Amino acid sequence: MEIKEIMESGIMETYIMGIATEQEIEQVLTLRKQFPEFEQELTKLEYDMEVLAQGMAIPPPPGILAKIEHEVNEIQLREQKVEKFSEQEHTTNREYANKDRYIEVESESSHMRIHKAWRWVFAAVFILAKIFLGFAIYFYLANRQAQEKILELKTEIKQNAPIR
Repeated sequence: MEIKEIMESGIMETYIMGIATEQEIEQVLTLRKQFPEFEQELTKLEYDMEVLAQGMAIPPPPGILAKIEHEVNEIQLREQKVEKFSEQEHTTNREYANKDRYIEVESESSHMRIHKAWRWVFAAVFILAKIFLGFAIYFYLANRQAQEKILELKTEIKQNAPIR
């Protein structure tokens, strides 16, 4: 294959985007060493892709950098405290190495605790269920009564109908 055909095949684009296979990566690296024009085109394409990416970039909301910095600092402080705590624990563990230590875990009650807002939701659902049950019973009885009334009217019509 000619170098022009290889450059137009799209292998450079896949390499720059990071989606090339291992075989394609090896091919690009060898072509880069062998052909200076391939190296120049690859550099130019990398620059063009960088300019394109920077042009399409969306700036972060104001204050986000400070927020990220604050969270990173908190994580570092927590890690430092953990390291100090583990060093202290290591020295105190030597003293209590021969003693068996257990932590008893007991709950105060066997009831499940839920957030107060959910209590109102459960109460509302319970009340709505009772209301719908009442409507269901009412409409069932009304339907049954209407069916009986229809049956009576049908028999009355049959009785009063003239015989032909």
